[in-house]
Amino acid sequence: MVATDELKATEKRMKVNGIETNYLEAGSGTETMILIHGSGPGVSAYANWRLVIPRLSESLHVFAPDVVGFGKTAKLEKDQYSLDNWVNHLIGFIEEVADGPVYLVGNSFGGAMALHIAHRRPDLVKKLILMGSVGVKHKVSYGLSKVWGYDPSIENMRELIQLFSHDEAAAKNEELVRLRYEASMEPETKEAFHAMFYEDQQQRADELALSDEDLKNIKTETLLFHGLNDQVILFEDTSYKLVQLLPNAELHLFNQCGHWTQIEKTEPFINHILAFVNGK
Repeated sequence: MVATDELKATEKRMKVNGIETNYLEAGSGTETMILIHGSGPGVSAYANWRLVIPRLSESLHVFAPDVVGFGKTAKLEKDQYSLDNWVNHLIGFIEEVADGPVYLVGNSFGGAMALHIAHRRPDLVKKLILMGSVGVKHKVSYGLSKVWGYDPSIENMRELIQLFSHDEAAAKNEELVRLRYEASMEPETKEAFHAMFYEDQQQRADELALSDEDLKNIKTETLLFHGLNDQVILFEDTSYKLVQLLPNAELHLFNQCGHWTQIEKTEPFINHILAFVNGK
């Protein structure tokens, strides 16, 4: 176990459904929150959630796993990456760390995972919080195609970070660019990412989507976030549809914000989450 002072979190490992799983744990509140990261190259629980874990863990027991195939969690064979394997692994993780229903936070790809968990196991989910989420039928955008079709290089990673962020300064952050590039170049991670998303991108997006009828049947209270300037997951193709289909959903739309809501709008994002969790 590695203590991460910056996060006030501990990095841990355990087997879930036989899969060696890496995760962050922070806080000790009576309520549990699970954070599910997105699908960008070099992504991990740490990369997605490092800015929000400290405040959230002041009042909540927070867990942030690396999803199968990402970060330091075990990798699968090329043809084993599937919606069912991802969702079943996350369901197993929730059952391992929580005694009752949890607050489930999903970013982008992680939002689709959260929606499928809420659909299959509503008993595990107290409330849903989704950011720039997929999970509804949509056409793969130019930005998402660039993300999933990423060929590792410093310049390509810089281009992706510019796509993710509305703030042009992000792509000039050499530390961030190098951190994500080096993570994407780890041999097993590079191979896994290519197997998951590089080819048949529209087919993968369709696999991640629930039917309109299934979405209408998710009764869980849901808070949707989206950046108006998101170039990767377009608001009008996803969250705009989700807020109309999910019967107990509300939407918060940030202007001057791209795909990285939790990074570009960290403090207001956390404030809205805590108000939602506390029923305010």
